Amino acid sequence: MQLRTTLSAFALSSAVLLSGCQNMSPDAMLQSGLMAVQAATLSDAEVKSMSDQACAEMDANANIAGPETSYGKRLNKIAANLGNQVNGTPVNYKVYLDEEVNAWAMANGCVRVYSGLMDAMNDNEVEGVLGHEMGHVALGHTKKAMQTAYATSAARNAAASSGNTTLAALSSSELGALGEQLVNAQFSQSQETAADNFSFDFLTERNIPREGLVTAFEKLAKLSGGESSMFSSHPGSTERANNMRNRLAAK
Repeated sequence: MQLRTTLSAFALSSAVLLSGCQNMSPDAMLQSGLMAVQAATLSDAEVKSMSDQACAEMDANANIAGPETSYGKRLNKIAANLGNQVNGTPVNYKVYLDEEVNAWAMANGCVRVYSGLMDAMNDNEVEGVLGHEMGHVALGHTKKAMQTAYATSAARNAAASSGNTTLAALSSSELGALGEQLVNAQFSQSQETAADNFSFDFLTERNIPREGLVTAFEKLAKLSGGESSMFSSHPGSTERANNMRNRLAAK
């Protein structure tokens, strides 16, 4: 009895924190809170399934470069160097024709780079950036981001829920919103630094020059006046470039 009371209290408080809605009924708040609890315990298979769906929705709404375009050919070359898996997770790459300087990855190995970033960087710099994104996948950061994004989406839609506590099925619009949350996820300072170092080690293992990691961060610093919206500003791009430069000097 005490366990049920504690869980109910946690669920109710989670619903309020996640939704920010003062007009939800107690039942909807409880349902939202239970979904929040569930989100924190999503299995790897569930995270992969949701990432598959969110990535597919993002792709459906993007202008993707074909394999025979200049961007497609460049990415194929970069992908051949990086390989088609990271820590056992299959990786698939695509270029979005978008002038934003951006790149991201999801827990299922969905890796996307924008043409704006490819225009701003050479191939080795793109390799460094994608290695960083793959680091978020390998280190479990993208799984945690999916859990957070799903909890938020579930809370916002709890009022329309059928009342069951199984993994909620999301509509196309909800999947699109979920994907946007993942693309714009802000990682912690320790996560960003860990992903940077993962990329350095990953490139080393594949005999890919690491200098691109230094110059990529330097370019991001210039493009954003010292910080970049593509990466969390904790730490900043200049500091990250220095970290990579120091690691190069130590080898």
